[in-house]
Amino acid sequence: MNPKQLLLLCLLLTPLLYAQNDLNALLKQYNDESVPYISAQELAMPKTKAVILDVRAQKEYDTSHIKNAIFIDYEYFNINQVRHLIPNKNQMIVVYCSLGIRSETIAKQLQADQYTNVHNLYGGIFEWKNKGFQVYDAHNKPTENVHVFSKEWSRWLTKGQKVYE
Repeated sequence: MNPKQLLLLCLLLTPLLYAQNDLNALLKQYNDESVPYISAQELAMPKTKAVILDVRAQKEYDTSHIKNAIFIDYEYFNINQVRHLIPNKNQMIVVYCSLGIRSETIAKQLQADQYTNVHNLYGGIFEWKNKGFQVYDAHNKPTENVHVFSKEWSRWLTKGQKVYE
């Protein structure tokens, strides 16, 4: 690779590295990482057989969610609902929200209730969409819309249509 090509490659990759580092810094600011992360790519692999829990608000879930995700309201979380839906404490569970902050809170509660295979989706639905994976609306139809929770958090969604209401 000649010096010009190398420079061009560095210029193209630098923003991606900073964006990833910024997300790492954000998650470190809010999370203690006691729940292992799973990447969007890992979750999307066919061999990954997990129950997926979306712990955002109803309007966020209805705007878009990961296929087959089960809605569990963060504000009104009830461990008994999860016990009923997922009686096997060894079942792989992936919890997500917008970025992975609210989901860590719920995932820790699952761990405290002796669920042994709980993961937090790194970067949440934003990172899922940013990596090019499909999301679905309230009618289970593919959509580009993603509820961004707030203007502050919206900067983390780089692909898809931002929805605020």
